[in-house]
Amino acid sequence: MSLLELNGLSKSYGRFALEEVRLGLDRGEVLCLLGPSGCGKTTLLRLVAGLEAPDKGRVFFDGLDVTDLPPQKRSFGLMFQEYALFPHKNVFDNVAFGLRMKKWSGEETRRRTGRMLDLVGISGLAKRDVASLSGGERQRVALARSLAPQPRLLMLDEPLGSLDRALRERLLPEIRAILKNLETTAIFVTHDQSEALAVADKIAVMSRGRLVQVAGPEELYLHPKTEFVARFLGFQNLLPGRVTAGGGVETRLGVFHPPGLEALEGEEVTLVLRPEGGRLAGPDQAPGPSPLISGRVAGRLFTGQSFRVRVALDELVDGGEELVFDLANETPPPDLGRPISLTLGPAGLVVVDRNGKQG
Repeated sequence: MSLLELNGLSKSYGRFALEEVRLGLDRGEVLCLLGPSGCGKTTLLRLVAGLEAPDKGRVFFDGLDVTDLPPQKRSFGLMFQEYALFPHKNVFDNVAFGLRMKKWSGEETRRRTGRMLDLVGISGLAKRDVASLSGGERQRVALARSLAPQPRLLMLDEPLGSLDRALRERLLPEIRAILKNLETTAIFVTHDQSEALAVADKIAVMSRGRLVQVAGPEELYLHPKTEFVARFLGFQNLLPGRVTAGGGVETRLGVFHPPGLEALEGEEVTLVLRPEGGRLAGPDQAPGPSPLISGRVAGRLFTGQSFRVRVALDELVDGGEELVFDLANETPPPDLGRPISLTLGPAGLVVVDRNGKQG
């Protein structure tokens, strides 16, 4: 049995419903709840924390049913986007607050608080007024305060949502390193797929109150199961298709041959063309196992490591007339408006369930 077991949790608020969520979390594991706003991420977190009671289902922790326990009896930690730091207390006193509430001795409190400040990299700010800190520094204080009482489970609800992207990207690996260093079991709620991929051991994608797919970051990225998951992960090149007798997928651009195809002949599927899978084709290059993708350059953006190219297709594709590819910067693509042809190897192809489009 996992450390945390969610057994058929359901909660209804008028039109919205969290439906039959079943999920397990092992000791020391970081789980990300990923999905768009309103999909049920925070509702599920509040049920685990005991801030809301489920209409159906049970919450088990370390083999015990904690469904009816009040939040203060669960010994779980919570960290929200707003941080909720005490403006009249300095950094040290903010971090030490939970320990003093739990009646830790003065020496234990000083030692533990000092360790947490050192762990999150702000030991030199102990006496600073929190109002004078930057956003990133306040985020570190909030994390240290959440970790200080040694919670059995730490829950973080969009903890980086108020920070700019550059700062989020800098803090993400640090947060994961801190959680793994302390062997903290954690649930991290986010709507940002890059945050989930960077922090999590396991990601649970949610849509409309349901779990759509639960997998490790690499598995999720390489093998999204439904069209909804693929789109939410940022894949834009989706082609409707039908499985052929020869194990290919017939689309308006031709027949592609993705690896490991499990769908049955005649089944309607969606084919994902990975943006990093495209390669420039030579002027006289013949089609390989999959057809050439031909069109004109509709957009061309240099990102440093690659060129992001929008290709206006010669053939109309459902959902739009353009596909997007990230091409290595060693071979610059043609200029705007010029013809372009690309090859796409098997590793650049993924088949997903079209019936899962709405999650």
